[in-house]
Amino acid sequence: MKDIIDYENDFNTIISIIENAKLRAMKAVNTEMIEMYWQIGKYISEKVEKDGWGKGVVKEFSDFLQKTYPSAGGFSPQNIWRMKQFYETYCHNEKLSPLVRELSWSNNLLILAGCKTDEAKEFYLRLSIANNYGKRELERQIDSALFERTMISAATNKNLIERNPTVGVLRDSYVLEFLSVPEDFKEKDLRKAIISNLKQFILEFGKDFTFVGEEYKVQVGNTDFFIDLLFYNRALSCLVAIELKVGKFKPEHLGQLNFYLETLDRDVRKENENPSVGLILCASKDDTVVEYALNRSLSPTMVADYTLKLPDKKILQEKLREITELMSSEN
Repeated sequence: MKDIIDYENDFNTIISIIENAKLRAMKAVNTEMIEMYWQIGKYISEKVEKDGWGKGVVKEFSDFLQKTYPSAGGFSPQNIWRMKQFYETYCHNEKLSPLVRELSWSNNLLILAGCKTDEAKEFYLRLSIANNYGKRELERQIDSALFERTMISAATNKNLIERNPTVGVLRDSYVLEFLSVPEDFKEKDLRKAIISNLKQFILEFGKDFTFVGEEYKVQVGNTDFFIDLLFYNRALSCLVAIELKVGKFKPEHLGQLNFYLETLDRDVRKENENPSVGLILCASKDDTVVEYALNRSLSPTMVADYTLKLPDKKILQEKLREITELMSSEN
């Protein structure tokens, strides 16, 4: 007769079946709830348009519903108006309306309140679905203006990305507001703070990044060298080396990183993996100096700066608008 341990694989298979069924059930419930809010929003929208329903009628409806159907939560007057806004925002958008049904109501409300354009809404809808973001994770990405930063980075580094498409997974600006570092911090302080807040760091960089090691040792000849941070990107199937700088970017930083990438590709990278990618993460940078430094570089490398506080979203939105208008005029 088999020991219990012999049945472990079978038991785990059954547990996977149960967990997958629970997940499908939760998704089905959420889809139905979003559809319910959609239909209520549609009904209220039509009543406002045709019969002149206003805040007073909606307040009466909310009170009536809570008295006659007390188990139904989430039907405050404010939330009912949000259902109307939700429906009116997406009802004529065949591209986005299917996506909203894959998110929770709280995440939909965050996107509805935090995004002015359809492009921004689509960005966060798809990002949240792909990464299965909870409310706090999505709220952080919107507050950090991830959409604006991603679009600005893609536009600013268009030529670089065309030469080395793999660097498109990186941005030229990162927000590390979650770090607690001393006032006059050094590179080792920055590195240790990142390791202590690795979950938030990976959230900022993207969930396809997996941590490999800090001060990762590589040996060339008889000399040991240490890469500040080494990650693996699952989407690109490659190693990503990050060098931290507390000061302004200098062209000589690029030579150091290129040396590390060559070492990784020769001695660490596996046969089935793509060439390694590098990122120089510095406190500040002159974009013209960066352009000159990278212009003849064949290595897949990005130079990015970081900030230790949340950015001003309005400033980034204005910058993105200016870049978009400039690119449109050039075309």
